[in-house]
Amino acid sequence: MTKIILNPKMKKILIIAANPPATSQLRLEQEIRDVEEAIRRSRFREQFKVEIRVAARPIDIRRALLDIEPQIVHFCGHGEGQSGLVLEDVTGLPKLVSSEALSSLFQLFANSVECVLLNACYSEVQADAIVQHINYVIGMNQEIRDDAAIAFAVGFYDTLGAGRSVEFAYELGCVAIQTAIDQNTTGDRKLIPVDVVGESRTIEEHLKPVLKRKRLDL
Repeated sequence: MTKIILNPKMKKILIIAANPPATSQLRLEQEIRDVEEAIRRSRFREQFKVEIRVAARPIDIRRALLDIEPQIVHFCGHGEGQSGLVLEDVTGLPKLVSSEALSSLFQLFANSVECVLLNACYSEVQADAIVQHINYVIGMNQEIRDDAAIAFAVGFYDTLGAGRSVEFAYELGCVAIQTAIDQNTTGDRKLIPVDVVGESRTIEEHLKPVLKRKRLDL
């Protein structure tokens, strides 16, 4: 399989966070803080710039994509599967944004956005829609715990900050989940393999993110 190489120039990371008061509260502040720390301590930190938008509404995403022109977009918050991602409306109430709307939005920014990370439950359906236009999209096929989501994000950005590829960052992020979560508590839950640099590990099926790659012939 031909790998897609990201632009070697400075990369801007846009973190979009939404956790309306009416939804269950997530540890988004910790996730954002830990991602910033991962970049700040990394070997190639000068090649990255992090921009953050919290309590995000659909208009905030559009404006941020226009103003910042990010290469990496990271969403943290709630996902509702086929219903869409949960943002906020002008009053702070939950606002669902459909897969179709997200696909249309990222189609317009396909020349600048290289990778989208949807760190939200049941977001694989949105990943499938967005990857029609964006080289790499990561989503979650089931519900994911806060600690697993944060562990994956830290492992992912530690690796990007070390100058490695998105694909390697994804794999090491999965290993970060495997090492952060106590597998002795899995009981009868299904474990699936995670292969990294020749090692075989396991991770709970519902905790493993899904990496989508844009078809190069599209």
